[in-house]
Amino acid sequence: MRDWALASLAGLGSAALLGGALFFQYVVGLAPCELCILQRWPHLVAFIIGLIVWFVPSVWLMGLGALSAATAGGLGVYHTGVERGWWEGPTHCSGGGDISALTPQQLLDQVMAAPVVRCTDVAWEMLGLSMASWNAIFSFGLVGVWLIAMRRRA
Repeated sequence: MRDWALASLAGLGSAALLGGALFFQYVVGLAPCELCILQRWPHLVAFIIGLIVWFVPSVWLMGLGALSAATAGGLGVYHTGVERGWWEGPTHCSGGGDISALTPQQLLDQVMAAPVVRCTDVAWEMLGLSMASWNAIFSFGLVGVWLIAMRRRA
Protein backbone atom coordinates (compact mmCIF):
# COMPACT_ATOMS: atom_id res chain seq x y z
CA MET A 1 0.00 0.00 0.00
CA ARG A 2 1.29 3.45 -0.88
CA ASP A 3 2.35 5.81 1.91
CA TRP A 4 -0.37 8.38 1.19
CA ALA A 5 -3.05 5.68 1.04
CA LEU A 6 -1.88 4.24 4.36
CA ALA A 7 -1.96 7.69 5.96
CA SER A 8 -5.43 8.31 4.55
CA LEU A 9 -6.51 4.93 5.96
CA ALA A 10 -5.29 6.09 9.39
CA GLY A 11 -7.38 9.24 8.96
CA LEU A 12 -10.38 7.07 8.12
CA GLY A 13 -9.66 5.07 11.27
CA SER A 14 -10.01 8.26 13.28
CA ALA A 15 -13.24 9.01 11.42
CA ALA A 16 -14.51 5.54 12.36
CA LEU A 17 -13.71 6.13 16.05
CA LEU A 18 -15.44 9.51 15.88
CA GLY A 19 -18.41 7.90 14.13
CA GLY A 20 -18.57 5.22 16.81
CA ALA A 21 -18.69 7.85 19.53
CA LEU A 22 -21.48 9.68 17.72
CA PHE A 23 -23.32 6.38 17.24
CA PHE A 24 -23.21 5.69 20.97
CA GLN A 25 -24.39 9.22 21.69
CA TYR A 26 -27.21 9.61 19.17
CA VAL A 27 -28.35 6.03 18.47
CA VAL A 28 -27.66 4.20 21.73
CA GLY A 29 -28.43 7.27 23.86
CA LEU A 30 -25.25 7.47 25.97
CA ALA A 31 -24.65 11.11 26.82
CA PRO A 32 -20.94 12.00 26.73
CA CYS A 33 -19.06 13.70 29.51
CA GLU A 34 -16.71 16.61 28.93
CA LEU A 35 -13.63 14.38 28.60
CA CYS A 36 -15.48 12.15 26.11
CA ILE A 37 -16.16 15.15 23.91
CA LEU A 38 -12.59 16.41 24.29
CA GLN A 39 -11.27 13.09 22.91
CA ARG A 40 -13.26 13.59 19.70
CA TRP A 41 -11.49 16.73 18.49
CA PRO A 42 -8.09 15.15 17.75
CA HIS A 43 -9.85 12.45 15.73
CA LEU A 44 -11.58 15.10 13.65
CA VAL A 45 -8.20 16.76 13.03
CA ALA A 46 -6.60 13.41 12.09
CA PHE A 47 -9.45 12.67 9.69
CA ILE A 48 -9.06 16.05 7.97
CA ILE A 49 -5.30 15.53 7.73
CA GLY A 50 -5.92 12.08 6.23
CA LEU A 51 -8.08 13.68 3.54
CA ILE A 52 -5.43 16.29 2.79
CA VAL A 53 -2.65 13.68 2.65
CA TRP A 54 -4.61 11.84 -0.03
CA PHE A 55 -4.07 14.84 -2.32
CA VAL A 56 -0.89 16.35 -0.87
CA PRO A 57 1.25 13.56 0.59
CA SER A 58 3.97 14.89 2.86
CA VAL A 59 5.88 13.58 5.83
CA TRP A 60 5.12 16.59 8.03
CA LEU A 61 1.35 16.23 7.46
CA MET A 62 1.64 12.56 8.36
CA GLY A 63 3.50 13.61 11.49
CA LEU A 64 0.64 15.94 12.40
CA GLY A 65 -1.78 13.06 11.85
CA ALA A 66 0.28 10.87 14.18
CA LEU A 67 0.36 13.68 16.75
CA SER A 68 -3.42 14.09 16.54
CA ALA A 69 -4.00 10.36 17.05
CA ALA A 70 -1.49 10.34 19.93
CA THR A 71 -3.33 13.26 21.53
CA ALA A 72 -6.61 11.33 21.33
CA GLY A 73 -4.85 8.31 22.85
CA GLY A 74 -3.34 10.38 25.65
CA LEU A 75 -6.73 11.88 26.46
CA GLY A 76 -8.17 8.36 26.49
CA VAL A 77 -5.53 7.24 29.00
CA TYR A 78 -6.19 10.33 31.13
CA HIS A 79 -9.95 9.71 31.05
CA THR A 80 -9.45 6.03 31.93
CA GLY A 81 -7.40 7.09 34.96
CA VAL A 82 -10.17 9.46 36.04
CA GLU A 83 -12.79 6.72 35.64
CA ARG A 84 -10.75 4.23 37.66
CA GLY A 85 -9.83 6.71 40.38
CA TRP A 86 -6.09 6.62 39.61
CA TRP A 87 -6.06 10.41 39.60
CA GLU A 88 -8.52 13.25 39.86
CA GLY A 89 -10.16 14.70 36.81
CA PRO A 90 -11.37 18.24 36.29
CA THR A 91 -13.40 19.26 39.34
CA HIS A 92 -16.26 20.62 37.23
CA CYS A 93 -16.52 17.21 35.53
CA SER A 94 -15.71 14.82 38.35
CA GLY A 95 -17.85 16.17 41.14
CA GLY A 96 -14.97 17.24 43.36
CA GLY A 97 -14.03 20.63 44.71
CA ASP A 98 -14.53 22.56 47.91
CA ILE A 99 -18.05 23.93 48.29
CA SER A 100 -17.80 25.04 51.95
CA ALA A 101 -17.18 28.70 51.08
CA LEU A 102 -20.15 28.96 48.69
CA THR A 103 -23.38 30.70 49.54
CA PRO A 104 -26.57 28.70 49.02
CA GLN A 105 -27.30 30.70 45.85
CA GLN A 106 -23.80 30.10 44.48
CA LEU A 107 -24.14 26.40 45.23
CA LEU A 108 -27.51 26.26 43.48
CA ASP A 109 -26.08 28.13 40.48
CA GLN A 110 -23.16 25.70 40.33
CA VAL A 111 -25.45 22.66 40.52
CA MET A 112 -27.72 24.03 37.79
CA ALA A 113 -24.74 24.72 35.51
CA ALA A 114 -23.04 21.37 36.18
CA PRO A 115 -22.78 18.83 33.37
CA VAL A 116 -25.25 15.98 33.52
CA VAL A 117 -22.64 13.26 32.95
CA ARG A 118 -19.70 12.93 35.31
CA CYS A 119 -16.28 12.05 33.90
CA THR A 120 -15.80 9.47 36.65
CA ASP A 121 -18.79 7.39 35.51
CA VAL A 122 -18.27 4.57 33.02
CA ALA A 123 -21.25 4.64 30.66
CA TRP A 124 -20.26 1.54 28.65
CA GLU A 125 -17.60 -1.11 28.82
CA MET A 126 -16.54 -4.24 26.99
CA LEU A 127 -14.10 -6.85 28.31
CA GLY A 128 -13.60 -4.70 31.39
CA LEU A 129 -12.48 -1.67 29.41
CA SER A 130 -14.42 1.58 29.06
CA MET A 131 -14.92 3.51 25.85
CA ALA A 132 -12.09 5.81 26.92
CA SER A 133 -9.78 2.80 27.27
CA TRP A 134 -10.76 1.41 23.87
CA ASN A 135 -10.27 4.85 22.35
CA ALA A 136 -6.74 4.96 23.76
CA ILE A 137 -5.89 1.49 22.43
CA PHE A 138 -7.21 2.15 18.93
CA SER A 139 -5.75 5.65 18.85
CA PHE A 140 -2.26 4.40 19.62
CA GLY A 141 -2.75 1.72 16.95
CA LEU A 142 -3.52 4.52 14.50
CA VAL A 143 -0.36 6.32 15.61
CA GLY A 144 1.51 3.22 14.47
CA VAL A 145 -0.19 3.34 11.07
CA TRP A 146 0.69 7.02 10.68
CA LEU A 147 4.32 6.31 11.61
CA ILE A 148 4.57 3.44 9.12
CA ALA A 149 3.22 5.75 6.42
CA MET A 150 5.80 8.36 7.39
CA ARG A 151 8.60 5.83 7.20
CA ARG A 152 7.50 4.72 3.75
CA ARG A 153 7.37 8.34 2.60
CA ALA A 154 10.81 9.27 3.91
